[in-house]
Amino acid sequence: MRRQHVYVLASENAGHAAQAVADPGIVDILLWGVLPYVALVVLIGGTIWRYRTDQFGWTTRSSQVYESKLLRIASPLFHYGLAAVFLGHVGGLVVPKSFTDLFLSEDAYHMMALVVGSAAAIATIVGMFILIGRRASNSRVRSATTRNDVLMYVVLVLVILAGTAATLLSAVNPSGGLPPVNGHEVHFNYRETIAVWFRSLFYFHPEVALMVNIPVAFKIHIVVAMVLFIIWPFTRLVHALTVPLHYLFRPYTVYRTRGGQRVGARRGWDPVGTLPRERADR
Repeated sequence: MRRQHVYVLASENAGHAAQAVADPGIVDILLWGVLPYVALVVLIGGTIWRYRTDQFGWTTRSSQVYESKLLRIASPLFHYGLAAVFLGHVGGLVVPKSFTDLFLSEDAYHMMALVVGSAAAIATIVGMFILIGRRASNSRVRSATTRNDVLMYVVLVLVILAGTAATLLSAVNPSGGLPPVNGHEVHFNYRETIAVWFRSLFYFHPEVALMVNIPVAFKIHIVVAMVLFIIWPFTRLVHALTVPLHYLFRPYTVYRTRGGQRVGARRGWDPVGTLPRERADR
């Protein structure tokens, strides 16, 4: 039988009630102590392998030529929404709670995260389902869809829906479904459990015990996210690693310009170097 020990302080009624955390079992060690490093190794190694062996396949394989009306709506919603979701995860997992406490109260932080995160999640989900519906309903776009694309969309849907469900459930039920401790309701806080575990991975000392008793919705979200990182190098998602940000700052490129004077009509096959061709090119 697992022993229980006290770790997180959190309660609204009792001021500070402790959340019990069970000692990790073998499954917990594999999920939270081994799988993250497997995902990281596959992500980095697979990306390098893909870049060295398949640079011509390093593309989004755009289907805009087949259909562009829905794509113009769905693509910005999905990509900008996903970028906002990613930045929100970085802020929530990487930035310590002790730092944000200097500027924001706990309630203000969670309200801001809920409002901004919900807006980003809605944009991402709407854009994603329009993209999926577009592929399913348009025969030409569907014919350009590979098995890798299907797998990618399935995992993406699971990651986004699981994350959204975890956020909404924790907003509705602050305990996250965790049992009371010492007769007091536990107020689950991912920044004192998941975020600490996430940062501990980079110290090569994963605090697996913090993940044992977190809500199931968060566990599903994190595990599926690690699966997404494992398949990432082998799908079209690799294009996210080479976003052409320089396009935002590059100057206009002049491909062809005309002189101020008008020239007469000429044959298009005048050889280079002949007098009519030289006059026309001035």
